[in-house]
Amino acid sequence: MSVVMMLTTLFLLASSACKHEMARAEHNNVTLEMVRDSLIRQEDTIVYSLIERARFPLNPPTYDPSYASIPGFSGSLLELFVKQTEAVQAKAGRYDNPEEHPFFPDNLPPSLVPHYKYPEVLHRAAMSININKLIWDMYFNKLLPSFVSPGDDGNYALTAARDLECLQAISRRIHYGKLVAEVKFRDERKDYEPAIRAQDRFTLTNLLTFTNVEEAVKNRVAKKAMTFGQEVKLGDDGDKGKYKVDPAIVSGLYADWVIPLTKEVEIDYLLRRLD
Repeated sequence: MSVVMMLTTLFLLASSACKHEMARAEHNNVTLEMVRDSLIRQEDTIVYSLIERARFPLNPPTYDPSYASIPGFSGSLLELFVKQTEAVQAKAGRYDNPEEHPFFPDNLPPSLVPHYKYPEVLHRAAMSININKLIWDMYFNKLLPSFVSPGDDGNYALTAARDLECLQAISRRIHYGKLVAEVKFRDERKDYEPAIRAQDRFTLTNLLTFTNVEEAVKNRVAKKAMTFGQEVKLGDDGDKGKYKVDPAIVSGLYADWVIPLTKEVEIDYLLRRLD
């Protein structure tokens, strides 16, 4: 079986679980509790992806355009890896799912698999919202240097693969803000509609902000980083306080980027919700 066929099969299997969840959401008139459950599960994916990336040092050649001299391609090994992977995933139907957002959306090939009719939960304006450029910049310029060690071990392809896993997990979590906004709008339309008509970002921000919930999220992801990333040794208590990824960095990721950017997605979506 070719690599492309293997990747296609894997993404078809992964998407089937997502289709089941979305169909269930449509049948039950998706609720905020269901959305929150999904967001909590996505925390696990983000924490694990960061742990896997932390196995490797920074590996600067992965991001150096001068390292990969590939005929017909101008860019870094990372960019090549992401573009080629997204092309395969597009053929497997990944980006037919409204919850998925490519980092290089231009010129993606069409899906080669039968189209699945995803539930039309979101307003059509959702299709135009993609802040992956901001997420890309945040990840490589702010987050990555804070949790990987300096150095070069030559594992550039694996490094690029782990980076893409982190990027996709974070992107999915942040863009899930569209669904959060839709559910909140449906539940409290009378509160949101005047602010939307007035294009009042300040009021929308206040309506969307629940400080106690945000604090609980930051504390929970920090605890997950402690639990999933602890060093375990037999016969003693291990290295207490030593983690594969610093829990404070994971909490800070949510505090400084995931929560604020999710809110930006929510607001951008709501401002167009009545179009």
